[in-house]
Amino acid sequence: MAPSLEVPENVQDVLSNPLKAAPKLVAPEPEHCPGPESEAAGKADSCAGCPNQAICASAPKGPDPDIPVITARLSGIKHKVLILSGKGGVGKSTFTSLLAHAFATNQESTVGIMDTDICGPSIPKMMGVEAETIHVSGAGWSPVWVMENLGVMSIQFMLPNRDDAIIWRGPKKNGLIKQFLKDVEWGDMDFLLVDTPPGTSDEHLSVNSFLKESGVDGAVVVTTPQEVALLDVRKEIDFCKKAGIRVLGIVENMSGFVCPKCTHESQIFQATTGGARALAKEMNIPFLGAVPLDPRIGMASDYGESFFDSFPDSPACTALKGVVCRVGEEMGLDPKSVLPED
Repeated sequence: MAPSLEVPENVQDVLSNPLKAAPKLVAPEPEHCPGPESEAAGKADSCAGCPNQAICASAPKGPDPDIPVITARLSGIKHKVLILSGKGGVGKSTFTSLLAHAFATNQESTVGIMDTDICGPSIPKMMGVEAETIHVSGAGWSPVWVMENLGVMSIQFMLPNRDDAIIWRGPKKNGLIKQFLKDVEWGDMDFLLVDTPPGTSDEHLSVNSFLKESGVDGAVVVTTPQEVALLDVRKEIDFCKKAGIRVLGIVENMSGFVCPKCTHESQIFQATTGGARALAKEMNIPFLGAVPLDPRIGMASDYGESFFDSFPDSPACTALKGVVCRVGEEMGLDPKSVLPED
């Protein structure tokens, strides 16, 4: 007989209370127990003499008191977008940086990136601000500004040495994400892009829980064409549906290879099951477009430069502009205001 998981946690309870761990009891719950997570836990008459009384009485109860503080802090941000995948290595952070640069081409828009990939923060390198540090004032932490209208917040700015590993358990990572939302002086912004690590776990639950009251426009899901990537992307889309996060659409990244010399396109990662376009149809979500694999995107990221500025006429840049406009349309925005014409 195949092994099975332990009794699964209630999905809605995990989504509603992602940071709250059930109290670890030292004895079975007695008869007439009000429940270790109830408001009366440890205080009811039936709790008298129970070995668990002190544990239950000290367990956190009720909604997170910091949620209203976070909602107030983010009240000046018009649009919040999550960048998700479920699969690592598909280009989430790269796409986040490209999307931010695209939004920032409109000088009237102010854009922010919150890097929640705590263990693998690559956004500062891609944005050319890896050596910067966070300025702390009475108003809170200030984002690092790449340009006058493009700011970034990442744990990378807090590391003593660039190559230091972040070896943290879930609660500590969740605590830092809360600080990024509660203590950072984001101010008035048009777009806040949240770059996430692969998966559907701690960081994703925290972001969803903290941002639910302030409102999230939705998530952009990034994938590559092959079925190995799509397997995990399906799980991410299922997570969004269960968490109540609107999927703005799916992007197929590295969709073919464009030769920098002749601009001929070849298929490197074969879409054996139809790729992102077929998955979008299967799961009834918008297909935002396909971006070809261009080595110059990686080069621009390594040097912390804007691919839009460096290679404006490349096929990948043209495809990216189309995706950016579709993201804007899904948020109810005029594409011309999102990405002004030259």
